[in-house]
Amino acid sequence: MKFLIGAFILLSLLVSCSDKQEDQSAVTEKKEDLVEIKNGIYTEWYPGKKNIKFQGAQDEKAQRNGKWVFFSESGNELSFTFYSRGLKDGFTVVKYPSGRIHYRGEYRNDTIVGLWTTYDENGKVSKEKDFGY
Repeated sequence: MKFLIGAFILLSLLVSCSDKQEDQSAVTEKKEDLVEIKNGIYTEWYPGKKNIKFQGAQDEKAQRNGKWVFFSESGNELSFTFYSRGLKDGFTVVKYPSGRIHYRGEYRNDTIVGLWTTYDENGKVSKEKDFGY
């Protein structure tokens, strides 16, 4: 009787381990490469590779350089920010899912500068703050 119980437990462990290995290899096979860097343009995709998530230029050191855009899963532009050698440097705009501007402002060497404006969902100014230069 003890032999049968021991054999049953051993068989159960072997079956569960082999199921886990099969599950892990299935996950590994399904993993997508969602990042592409081509001609200095970094592109990150949402799963399924139908829509772009992030896109922007990189410099020779693979740092963000130029305009970087973030998109919703449905393909709508949600924000953009300008970079120089990996630092935020220039204007940034963040939008509501509706496409209306949520806020906008400017960076200089990764520091917030100038007038930043926040809008409500109807497009009316709700707040302004001047960070100076």
